[in-house]
Amino acid sequence: MANLLVDERDQRFVLYEMLDAAGLCRSVRYGEHTPETFDMVLEAAQKMALNQLWPTYQEADHTGGARLVDGKVVLPACLREPFERFRQDGWITVDVEFEHGGQQMPQCVAIAAMEGFMAANPAFTFLVFGCTGAGRMIQNFGTDRQKKLYMEPLYEGRWGGTMALTEPGAGSDVGAIRTTAVPMGDGRYRIRGNKIFISNGDHDLTPNVIHPVLARVEGDPPGTRGISIFIVPKVRVEDDGSLGGPNDVSIGNVEKKMGLKASPTCTMNFGENDGCVGELLGEQSKGMRIMFQMMNEARILVGLQGVAHASASYLHARQYARERVQGTAVESLRDPAAPKVPIIRHPDVRRMLLTMKGYAEGLRALALYAAYCVDRHLTEEGEEAEAWHGRLELLTPVVKAYCSDMGFRVCELAVQVYGGYGYIQEYPVEQFLRDCKIASIYEGTNGIQAMDLLGRKLGAQGGKPFTALLEEIAGLAGRLAGGSLAGEAEIVARGARELGDTAMHLLASFQQGRVKQTLAGACPFLELMGDVLLGWLLLRQAEIASGKMEALAPGAAGADLESLCEKNTDAAFYTGKTAVARFFIRKVTALAPAKAAAIRDADDSAVSVPEAAL
Repeated sequence: MANLLVDERDQRFVLYEMLDAAGLCRSVRYGEHTPETFDMVLEAAQKMALNQLWPTYQEADHTGGARLVDGKVVLPACLREPFERFRQDGWITVDVEFEHGGQQMPQCVAIAAMEGFMAANPAFTFLVFGCTGAGRMIQNFGTDRQKKLYMEPLYEGRWGGTMALTEPGAGSDVGAIRTTAVPMGDGRYRIRGNKIFISNGDHDLTPNVIHPVLARVEGDPPGTRGISIFIVPKVRVEDDGSLGGPNDVSIGNVEKKMGLKASPTCTMNFGENDGCVGELLGEQSKGMRIMFQMMNEARILVGLQGVAHASASYLHARQYARERVQGTAVESLRDPAAPKVPIIRHPDVRRMLLTMKGYAEGLRALALYAAYCVDRHLTEEGEEAEAWHGRLELLTPVVKAYCSDMGFRVCELAVQVYGGYGYIQEYPVEQFLRDCKIASIYEGTNGIQAMDLLGRKLGAQGGKPFTALLEEIAGLAGRLAGGSLAGEAEIVARGARELGDTAMHLLASFQQGRVKQTLAGACPFLELMGDVLLGWLLLRQAEIASGKMEALAPGAAGADLESLCEKNTDAAFYTGKTAVARFFIRKVTALAPAKAAAIRDADDSAVSVPEAAL
């Protein structure tokens, strides 16, 4: 079966030729692994994605997705066998430490494996990795007893996991939550409140679901400072780990959604009959700090959803364009006898495909690079470790927002390549488009990510992570000045300078009290940063690819290069790398100065226009 979900060759290029993931095996943390074990994991992941998950993708969507039946959530039957296989094969704990029963894979390898799962069936993928997210919170902040009772079943996939945060009327304003926790005097709390839009709030694949619930202990301060987090099981858990009776957790509704229909998005009621009991996780009033650990991991996964949809959309559209015969070659338009050609030969289709390829490969590089930052933080010490952590913190909102926004645009282009066929359910690209849209909304809307980038991440540690990133981009551009990529290097260098100048302008504007005007530029600034980052990463890839091509075929060009690419897959791959870098940098990153000028423009129409005039 052809892999139209993930470009495995590109994954390995990023991991081994760009990031040196193999070097992680020299660290203490990952010393028991080898590049061969990484490859085995990636190959097994692709088989799982293609053979187990992909066949369920359209079926789970077209049969109605998650349903509420007699107060219980029922998932499509086709998901049951893949869930059991996924659980038994240990995918839930692929990056969890050995001591907790995991495989302790590097984050960059784990994220690469997850890309295939996310492309094959994102609803299923978020369902199973809900177990990982809830389990990791308990691993990091729970007591030994809580780890035994709750973490172990989550990591084994015997129970499901969620994050019960959002409430009616509060939405992204977490400090406005009204769910309460009343001490019972024995270390437990009575939980009462309502939550909405809770992914995986209930399902019939496991007998229990563990809900980390944000709530406020009566008497604690208002706003986010007074929020705590509680472990609330759907079914009560006895001290010996056996299941007791129901815990007064009910499902009021399963949302009917535009996409991701097989993911049960629930309205949840806790303690309608005053019988819901929870346990405090970590310290009282420290719930936001605990929650953000899970949220930051989830934001990388949501960015990966954009990567996965971009990759699958591009690969499907490319195959369709190679097979779909329509029209004649542009140079033969006046010849009525000219043969019909595949649409991939039409200039505008090639433009769309190269645009899609640039985003798909650039977004993959960005997501894997962010995961690699996690690995370097975990394997280095002292200032070096902190520098990698600072880089990760800076990149996280960009990965979440830029990858999800641009992933959606790639899905849109895929539908356009297919034409009318892309708009109907016979082909999967219309579902890619529907499923991808939610990625810019959940786990903190992209507007919130942009404000986080501008308001907190740029100035963190006195601005050192941001400055170091700009210096690294400038260093690459300087290294390539005067060579075959000099033009592209200068475009990227100028983009980085414009990015830095715009950041300073916005921060100064904020300090001058122009808060509304500044925040109106937050999303455009994040997009500008994404454009520059992808230009930088693709330029780095082109540098590597050019060196490999020079070794393969020095000076090859024209007909000789075309013939070589037809015969040699490595030559075709490296040539494509250089071509897509040139295209993306000259068509997207090159717009950075204009985008930066628009952001710095003093026009305040967005915040000054009367509401009635909008």
